[in-house]
Amino acid sequence: MQEGKRQKQVAGVIQEEMNQIFQRMGLTMVDGGMVSISNVKITPDLLEARIYLSLFQVKDAAKVIQYFEDRKPEIKRELTSRVKHQLRRMPELRFFHDDTLDHVFKIEEIFKKLNDENDKSV
Repeated sequence: MQEGKRQKQVAGVIQEEMNQIFQRMGLTMVDGGMVSISNVKITPDLLEARIYLSLFQVKDAAKVIQYFEDRKPEIKRELTSRVKHQLRRMPELRFFHDDTLDHVFKIEEIFKKLNDENDKSV
């Protein structure tokens, strides 16, 4: 299903504000690793914001996601104060692990192994 123009606008506003909130609250470094917001998706009814977190060198991804879920009321309160004049209703925040980076590292490792095997056979 294609995202509508309003969904994209709201997602962009939320992502921009969330990045600033993460920096201000010190949420970019958690559990010995880096956390960044890779994407924000809004449901068509604009009532739920799915925030995808990219985790770099984090030991336990599930623990970090739970950490953000526990801090959700505090984060939502800060976000609401920043976007209250742009949105009628504040969407419910949900945090997800964006494992795209993990897949990239796995694919790079596979290519490296293949390249090493080709070098040995030549």
